[in-house]
Amino acid sequence: MKLFSSQHKKPSQQAYAVVTGAGSGIGRSFALELARRGGTVVCSDINLDAAKETVSLIQELGAQAFPVQCDVAKAEQVSQLAEHAEKLMQNPVTLVINNAGIGLGGKFDEMTTEDWQWCLDINLWGVIHGCRAFVPKFKQLGHGAIINVASAASFTAAPEMTVYNVSKAGVRALSETLSAELKKFDIKVNVLCPTLVPTNIIKNGKVPHKGILDYALNNLAFTTSDKVAKLTLDRLDKDKLYTIPQIDAKLFWLMKRAAPNLYAKFLGTSYRLIK
Repeated sequence: MKLFSSQHKKPSQQAYAVVTGAGSGIGRSFALELARRGGTVVCSDINLDAAKETVSLIQELGAQAFPVQCDVAKAEQVSQLAEHAEKLMQNPVTLVINNAGIGLGGKFDEMTTEDWQWCLDINLWGVIHGCRAFVPKFKQLGHGAIINVASAASFTAAPEMTVYNVSKAGVRALSETLSAELKKFDIKVNVLCPTLVPTNIIKNGKVPHKGILDYALNNLAFTTSDKVAKLTLDRLDKDKLYTIPQIDAKLFWLMKRAAPNLYAKFLGTSYRLIK
């Protein structure tokens, strides 16, 4: 394997990257943007055909990529992904983007144990498995970078999204902790917290009011997955922990931090009026 120094090198430039959930949406946008920046990308997805489509798009750009099927809810598959990626790229992985996720909504008392297990296994444990598989390798390498895709749901705590909110809050807390722990190892961490981004998460997820959400995605998203990926990679290069890409997400973030009790009352009152 060819080792190289991270000195004066931005982690998104010429990266040897693994992206989970790379078959569509933000994951595909990350993979394509990394390819544009001279990177080599392992495109992982539970849907191998979707991963292959992303690889084809990268190859059209003249870059190198490899499709790998992986269910991030299964720790052994993520560990195998880490090993396989190094062999495919013939280099140590320098960047992992834990992006794979699903959407789940509904009232708290309507959520089953199976709902909780399904969502947490993918959205939270999938990220944990990714970090556990790659952090030891980054420490051995002497540098590395992690992007964990959370959501503004991690701090907005919107009603009828309990399971999803909890899963994404866990991803944000994990990322904040890792940022502190890994700084001395020259391992950079960024956590992405968007609101609505046009992807397949609503279509493929189990969420109420799909018609309303589809309308919002198409008319009120304020951004695209390509813009979100580019911004996140730019902020990673600047060693920024948080990426909050949209104006509405930024407003919620500021409100929650400045006046958490007032925000909670506002949320509860608004929900009562709507329902």
